[in-house]
Parts: sequence; structure tokens; C-alpha cells
Amino acid sequence: MYKIFEGFTKAFPKQDPEQPPNSMFAFCRYYTRGFEKPLLLMAALSTIVAIVEVSLFGMMGKLVDWLGSSNPETFWADNSSTLIFYGVLLLIVMPLLVVAHSLIQHQTLLGNYPMSIRWLAHRYLLKQSLSFYQDDFAGRIATKVMQTSLSVRETVMKTLDVFVYVSVYFTSIIVLLAQADYRLMLPMLVWLLAYIGIQIYFVPKLKKVSSEQADARSTMTGRIVDSYTNIATVKLFSHSKRETQYAEEGMEGFLDTVYRQMRLVTGFNVSVEIVNYVLVFAIATISIVLWMDSAVSVGAIAIAISLALRLNGMSMWIMWEVGALFENLGTTVDGMSTLSKPVDIQDKKGAEPIKVEKGGIKFDDVSFHYGENKGVISNLSLDIKPGEKVGLVGRSGAGKSTLVNLLLRFHDVEGGKIQIDGQTISDVTQDSLRSKIGMVTQDTSLLHRSIRDNILYGNPDASEEELIAATTQAHAHEFIETLTDPFGNVGYDAQVGERGVKLSGGQRQRIAISRVLLKDAPILVLDEATSHSIQRLRQPSKNRSIN
Repeated sequence: MYKIFEGFTKAFPKQDPEQPPNSMFAFCRYYTRGFEKPLLLMAALSTIVAIVEVSLFGMMGKLVDWLGSSNPETFWADNSSTLIFYGVLLLIVMPLLVVAHSLIQHQTLLGNYPMSIRWLAHRYLLKQSLSFYQDDFAGRIATKVMQTSLSVRETVMKTLDVFVYVSVYFTSIIVLLAQADYRLMLPMLVWLLAYIGIQIYFVPKLKKVSSEQADARSTMTGRIVDSYTNIATVKLFSHSKRETQYAEEGMEGFLDTVYRQMRLVTGFNVSVEIVNYVLVFAIATISIVLWMDSAVSVGAIAIAISLALRLNGMSMWIMWEVGALFENLGTTVDGMSTLSKPVDIQDKKGAEPIKVEKGGIKFDDVSFHYGENKGVISNLSLDIKPGEKVGLVGRSGAGKSTLVNLLLRFHDVEGGKIQIDGQTISDVTQDSLRSKIGMVTQDTSLLHRSIRDNILYGNPDASEEELIAATTQAHAHEFIETLTDPFGNVGYDAQVGERGVKLSGGQRQRIAISRVLLKDAPILVLDEATSHSIQRLRQPSKNRSIN
């Protein structure tokens, strides 16, 4: 049965991710697609449960009156049908409602809902430009994805479940008390106004500090991850204390938001407790006065005081739920700033895959200044013939790497155009463009996976023979065979560690060269530091355009 309910929704929706809206309602609505029916069903079940639960309180009041006025010998005969009805309601209907609600909440929604958000957000972020990741911590971006998926789930589910339940519950209480005596509902209405006033005062403040806390948490995590990612540099320069201070600043910023949040929570908690006890006192006092005037029965008093005590307990739960709701709203607002950013570099509508037959490259009057009013590349024209090997020489910062990034379309040119075999690269799909270009960089980072996975990144469909041929040609096969990792994996199955830190710089370069050889792209771009290693690649690259 669990699997049936788990299969009602999809954790990995197939639709292509789009730019999420940047308004709260539309943002949550975007990530709720495919989950509308179970969410509405959950809200409907919460409504029914609230009505039934309040009706049981009414039944208890009637039972008190019946017991006080009925003859024990005729009690069952006079009230058997009503008692059986409420017995069935209590023993059969309520458990079935609770089971259905729990299955939808826990099996259908709590797991699949946030996972689908992470899935869509991750796929959308993979479309972002290189500069998007260069301008932020990788750990901070990942934290935003994880936090926002949970905050959207909690925001939507608490609104449709908890607050629907509470609204229906309180409305039912007012109706029930009004039926006994309208004066019994007056303390409830006054309590409600006071409770709403407390919420209005504290909740916006909690929302604001929660948004700041979410950002501070992401920054703190980003700083810690940055230190771990670059641990070799930290140790090389003996800056453990400096990194400790760097992380401490992030932690202090986060802790400051925690202190401010807890001060608000304390005030919130005390205020609600005070109005709760005033409510119980007022209900009890008015009930006794009305009973002394013979205006209400003992059963009505039992209902009123029982419901007041029930509200006393519920109000604290509601307070925390409201606080959690606005904390999640703040987290969602913070996440929207990252997850809703438009993609800078996008394929044109109707863009076709590039077709590279010869590999001729042409820079036609290209200008690019990183969007700033300073010269980097201005009116550059360059024509690289198919199969031609061209070396770019210049001082650091002259724009060599920028030219490569423009060719790969990591940035769009600000003037002119770049063509490959007569096709303007901005008119073709980015994936097809980059699939035709093999690139070996000086700073070679590898994925935290096995040697095999890293090399097959160049061509996932390559056979084992093709894999070994590429590593042999790159003179990597020999040292790969000797590799081991702490998990007992050897050779091509050994893990390389984060960014390939377990390998030497030369070994990482040879892995990167193997990957490019396996990719077998018609255009090859090589960093100047790899030139010595590339001398052995002359034969396989003789028909490629090489930079």
C-alpha cells in the first residue's frame, strides 16, 4: 500500500526546467505542478477531520446533559442510535480519515515533493553560465537548492493542511458555542483578535530575520566548504588560523541571526501563553454566571471549557506552525534570489545542432569587454583554417583565455561574430557546439568519481578497448593500473578525490588528455602548459584545428 501512494506523484518530472517566477505565489505554484491533486485532497481531509473532531466535543456536551437528566434504565433505549452513530464515527470513520491523510502526507508528498523541486532546480542551474558559478560559492548554491526545496514544501503544505485545519476548526467552535449561547463565543472572538494581533506583530519580524538567517547559513556553509575544497592551498600557506577566523566570521554572522530570532520567539511564546490563560478564565467565569442564571446547561459549560482548554494547547502548536511558516517563507524568498536568476547564455529559439565537417574557425570583428567600459578584446578578426595549428602568445590578461571562452560560448560577444565552418556559434545549440570542441586546461579539475568515470566523460558510450587505447596514447594507462583508494578500488575504478586531489598535476593532465582523445572532437584547444605533453598527440590530431 505504501508503494501505491508513493507512486501517485513523480520525484523526477520529465518536463524541461524553465526559469522560475520571482514572486512568492508564482514561485511556489511553479514547483507544485504535478502535486495539486494530492495537496487538495490532503486539505479536504484536514477539513473533514476538523469538523468531525469539533462535533465530538459537541457530543460530549450532549452526553453530559443526557446523563444528568435520563433514567439509567431507559438511557440506552432512548439514545442508542445516536450513541452508535458517534461510536462508528469515533472508532471507524476517524481512523480511516487519519490513515488516508497520513498516507497522502507522508508517502505521497513529504518525499517526492521536495525531491522534484531539487530535481528541477538542479537541472535549471546546470543551464546557468560559467560566470554564475564564478560569482558565488558552490556550497552556497547547493545549500540554497536544498533549503529552498524544503521551505517550499513546508510553505505550501502548512498553508493547505495546518491552516485549513485550524480555520475550519475555529469556525466550527464558534458555531458550536453560538448554538449553546452566543455569549459563550464572545471570549473566543476577543481571544482570536488578540491572537491575530500578536501574530501580526511578531510574524513579519520573524520572517525578516529568518530570511537573513537563511542567507547567513548559506554564507557560513559556503565559507566552510571553500576551506575544505582548497585545503591544499590552506596547508601550503599555513593559514589554518586564518581560515578558522574566516569561518568564525561566517558563524558569528549566523549566530547573530539566531539570537535575534530566539528573542522574538520568547516574546511570541509569552504573549500567546498570557492570552490563553485569560481565555480559559473568561470562558469559565462566563459559563458559571450563565449557569447560575439558568441560561446554559452543564453540558454547554463542559463543551465551552473543554474547547477553551483544547484551544489553549492548539494555540501553542499554531504559534510554532505560523513561526515555521514564515521562517520557511523567508528561506524561500532568499532562495528565489538564486534559483530564479535568468540564464545569461541561452540557445536561440529553434537553434539547430552545429555541423562541423572541416573545423574552420573565424573571429569576425569580435569585441568583448565583460560588460564593462574597458578594453579586453576590440575589433579582433582571426581566420583559422581547417587542420591549422595556431598558438596564441601574449602577456597575462591579454585575452587569450577570453578568446577560448568566447569560442566555447561561455560568454556572448558584444560585437562581431564567431563562426565555425560558416555557422555563427550563437545560432546553434550550446551542447552541440561544445561537443565539437576538445579542451585541455592548465588547471585540470576532475570529478569526485572513479578514473573510469572521469575519462568516459569524454564519450560515455566508448568501449573498454577505446578507453584503454586513449589512456595508452596519453601515456596514462601505466600509472592508472597502479592506483588504489581507501575503499579497496584499484586501477580504473579507483576514486580520484574531490577535484582529483589524490593525483599529481601531471597525472590529472594525462587523465584530461585521455578524456579529450576519447571525445575525438574535430577542434582541439590546448592550454600552453600542456604543450609538452601534447607533442605525442600530433598524429591523432593532424586533421583537427588546434589552438
